[in-house]
Amino acid sequence: MFTREEREQIRAALVSAAQEDPKVTGAAHLGSAAADRLDDWSDVDLALCISAEGELEEVIAAWTSRLYRDHRAVAHCDVKRGDTLYRVFLLHNTLQVDISFWPARRFRAMGPKFKLIFGVASEPQPSAAASTDEVIGLAWLYALHVRSCIARHRLLQAEYMLSNMRNQVLALACLRQGFSASEGRGFDDLAEDERSRFAACHPSSLDTEELHRALHRTMTAFLTEIRLRDSDVAERIGPTLLEVARRDVDGPVAPAAGAL
Repeated sequence: MFTREEREQIRAALVSAAQEDPKVTGAAHLGSAAADRLDDWSDVDLALCISAEGELEEVIAAWTSRLYRDHRAVAHCDVKRGDTLYRVFLLHNTLQVDISFWPARRFRAMGPKFKLIFGVASEPQPSAAASTDEVIGLAWLYALHVRSCIARHRLLQAEYMLSNMRNQVLALACLRQGFSASEGRGFDDLAEDERSRFAACHPSSLDTEELHRALHRTMTAFLTEIRLRDSDVAERIGPTLLEVARRDVDGPVAPAAGAL
């Protein structure tokens, strides 16, 4: 396990390497370091600006070698966002180090967690906020699949779909209160009574009855969120959603083949 001191030594070494690399023309802290919210569990998240796009692959290869050679990385994975590559390294001491490689034309703040270290960043371009209508649509779509998975006795898949539904409903609560709905970041910022309400939406087992109970509780929370946003929409969609969550042992059971 890494210590805070080890993490900050690694961060400082990476920033120094970026400043000394002639192919890196800018760098910024992302994540908790940019927001001055570091704690013992924070990772290292560093954005690098590469002005000569023809050198991008060379820079990525050189920095990958550096992480394995100098900082004892044991694995990495990639996440692409347009032309920007986020290479996520796992170090031997369990520290996560994210190095993102940005073409100069895209090097800018995409949200509040961006603190320029050196170089020049383009004008900020905040990421598009989550659409409430899209979140509502995903929640009822997952609900339909919870129901069908239970009917097919695909109980692990039912729990997976239920978790996704619940996360969308939690996201609605976060959007309503102005918290981040991305990757669960705002879930723990909800009031205690709301967190307790959503805790009851978790199934305690993979028993079909318990999954139905959790679906019904999640659907009730979902309808509450819709009603707080638009009572007319809740009135229109509510009866159908309650029918989705109704316990119906005699309902149709479709073949498992081809199920989502």
